[in-house]
Amino acid sequence: MPGVRFDFENSAGRRLSGVLETGASTPRAYVVFAHCFTCDKRSHAAVRISRALADEGFGVLRFDFTGLGESEGDFGAGLSSDVTDVVSAVEAMNVAGHEVQVLVGHSFGGAAVLAAAGQCSTVRAVAVVNAPASAEHVLRHIEGAESSGEGAGPVPVEIAGRRFELGAGFVADLAQQNQAERIAHLKRALLILHAPRDEVVGIDNATEIFVAARHPKSFVSLHDADHLLTAKTDSDYAAAVIAAWAARYLTAPAAVPEISSEAVRVEETGAGKFQVAVQAGPARFLADEPVDVGGLDSGPSPYDLLGAALGACTAMTCRLYADRKGWPLDKVSVEVTHEARTATTKDRFVREVGLEGDLDADQRARIIEIAEKCPIHRTLTEGAEVVTHARAEPAPTLEASDRGDHFAGMEEACADDDPAAPCPQQA
Repeated sequence: MPGVRFDFENSAGRRLSGVLETGASTPRAYVVFAHCFTCDKRSHAAVRISRALADEGFGVLRFDFTGLGESEGDFGAGLSSDVTDVVSAVEAMNVAGHEVQVLVGHSFGGAAVLAAAGQCSTVRAVAVVNAPASAEHVLRHIEGAESSGEGAGPVPVEIAGRRFELGAGFVADLAQQNQAERIAHLKRALLILHAPRDEVVGIDNATEIFVAARHPKSFVSLHDADHLLTAKTDSDYAAAVIAAWAARYLTAPAAVPEISSEAVRVEETGAGKFQVAVQAGPARFLADEPVDVGGLDSGPSPYDLLGAALGACTAMTCRLYADRKGWPLDKVSVEVTHEARTATTKDRFVREVGLEGDLDADQRARIIEIAEKCPIHRTLTEGAEVVTHARAEPAPTLEASDRGDHFAGMEEACADDDPAAPCPQQA
């Protein structure tokens, strides 16, 4: 399944951009992936490992560190900034109902997750790929960085053809990081994956991390992979190993309580100004507002959801009607746009319905007529009563019940074609 946007705020209030990858089934656990130094969430390793883990049944958030990719802020503050970003990512995921139990870090991202794990109470396992044993290792690859210190200005550097500026305190921050002590007191299962021929972060770093760590700890060789895992076979192998290894350290995911079709549960996550978690039956997702009005843009807006409801109901009703008529409708697509009300006009939804298949003109016209009788269309055009009650306590979680109200409405729309001959029962 394609990844979905998952933006969140870090502890400094800056918006960080992320993508949440999930497979076809409900994830058995969630992972936060930290990318390499000066990379972003679109790096080969970040994308391929995240998607491969998703195929193995995990939900994986890959995100851009501060000042990189699509995230706000200034890059180059040091490891401390990356660590707080990882912690913020875990907290945002947990608040959204996606409990993070595994951290995965590539290269300098490995250093970040090793340092962040102790601040993440839900994390039970940490995997690092081609990671340095010390934060200062990165200075070997940055000409002129050694001269930067407290009081010095930004340091311009060029890495892999890209130009960056390191903050004035970058070197000083790295010098304060005691990775060996953190690794020794990790208190999480640790998996070290490293390529023996890595020319950027030598294999001796894996040895140092392994020696410093306490059990449970494991090491797996990545054979002839390069530092960035540019070969897809290498990233797929790393993901398969991580998935198999991490499985034994996971706690059983808390059962996501289902609620009835009569109640959709919405509650604030605490992330950003508007972000809310939505629970509709077994489905859970985020809703939000765009960045330009103060949101994180981490999910559809309320009007997006209303348009989606209209589009979904339209497509389902068209499908139901065509199937029952035995008409050759191959695919339905619906695009819905919303025009806000003015002083003299009502809100307006414009719906464009695409019908693919060997349909004649009369069949197409009839399907469009039925589309305008779908339950959500009727609700929007005929009106509905909204009753609001204040609760003294948080709303209780409801048990699952019959979710057939919407289907009954579509049945009614289909039956309008011939009131004397009701539609067949659902197969």
